[in-house]
Amino acid sequence: MTRLQDQPHQPSLKAMRGSFLDFVGDPFYVSEAESVRYFPDGLLVLEDGKIKAFGAYDELKADYGEIPTTVCAERLIMPGFIDTHIHYPQTGIIAAYGEQLLEWLDQYVFPTEGKFHDLDYAREVAETFLDQLLSNGTTTALVFATVFPQSVDAFFEAAEARNLCMIAGKVMMDRNAPASVCDSAESAYQESKALIQKWHKKGRLRYAVTPRFAITSTDEQLQKAGELLKEFPDVYMHTHLSENVKEVAWVKELFPACEGYLDAYDQAGLVKERSVFAHGIHLTDGEFQRLSEAKSAIAFCPTSNLFLGSGLFKLEQAKSTEYPVKVGLGTDVGAGTSFSLLQTANEAYKVAQLRQQKLSPFQALFLATLGGAKALCLEDRLGNFEVGKDADFIVLDLRSTPLMAFRNSPDAAKSVSELTDRAFSLIIMGDDRAIESVYILGELAYKCADTKAE
Repeated sequence: MTRLQDQPHQPSLKAMRGSFLDFVGDPFYVSEAESVRYFPDGLLVLEDGKIKAFGAYDELKADYGEIPTTVCAERLIMPGFIDTHIHYPQTGIIAAYGEQLLEWLDQYVFPTEGKFHDLDYAREVAETFLDQLLSNGTTTALVFATVFPQSVDAFFEAAEARNLCMIAGKVMMDRNAPASVCDSAESAYQESKALIQKWHKKGRLRYAVTPRFAITSTDEQLQKAGELLKEFPDVYMHTHLSENVKEVAWVKELFPACEGYLDAYDQAGLVKERSVFAHGIHLTDGEFQRLSEAKSAIAFCPTSNLFLGSGLFKLEQAKSTEYPVKVGLGTDVGAGTSFSLLQTANEAYKVAQLRQQKLSPFQALFLATLGGAKALCLEDRLGNFEVGKDADFIVLDLRSTPLMAFRNSPDAAKSVSELTDRAFSLIIMGDDRAIESVYILGELAYKCADTKAE
């Protein structure tokens, strides 16, 4: 008798039909006609978790019209959102009142992160965290754990069980924090190395070397982080940079031989193509130039920056033509006030307005999808509906609340220009209620409880 597992694998085709929006270029640099791809009636063909074909339904129906197809009437389908900076251990202190960065860390963050020595507790939070990400349409994220290796294990175990593409790492922190949440330069190196060997590129998982920020790492520890990047050149580096004025001044005191905040990382070999720096609000012109040259990325975290009173990110400078820097959106929960990248885009628009700049709805949605993938060097796998990429995508209801239903027509937008207004209303008014369903590798991973099957 032939056992099931011994039988040849039979790939199965299936499809999604509906309105589709994704990006094939960067709308900060090229026109919408060159960057925005929209099919009012499109077909996404899936095979073994990958995108097999994508285009207008009328052009594909001859080849794929007979395969099993899920029809998403009156819905907009997009690639899954990508969060380029978030702290899973801070899920329980979202909306903690009344401090700026350094005081907030002392009062809320360090005591909370101390709980993550308990593996069972870390597992409980990791499950809640991933539930929140998926319910908000986020399918990939760059994630801070804590100083405890078991917090990384708990996170990756939960992400692996859901087949998620996630990047995370153990916090490295050996000074200017309570002893209960500190490691040493050597222990951080050894524990991070062991975690890299255990988790990096295990399935869809990736590892990020994660010094919290320069203030909480000695020069020796930053050098050890640089050693890890040399030993494992395809891992990421994830940290904070120039978030708060007091923070910037303190870094100058702690690293007097450095030319600035970024240079403290640069001298340790941490400014590279796979380096992602959260915030970057108070960067100098020279620091923007250096990030551009290194092909590093910035995670723009507007809800957190406003909540902590940190400042207004110079998005227009990061996206300049002279020294362009890769930028993605970060919710930065728990200083960030929402897991929703729609709400994050809402605040990003307002930050731009306060700087007398414009952020179009397509620019914002680009940052949340293909822009985030580029920031994380994952554009070969994620970010749009190109054939061969992983089939992580979301189904959006642009009429998910009574007011949005009043605001937006049930009929699909007939053109990109008609979609512009609805996309903007989605950013400004949308939240987790707009996420009807989420698919990971082509399989349904989340469906809104209030949604009835078509």
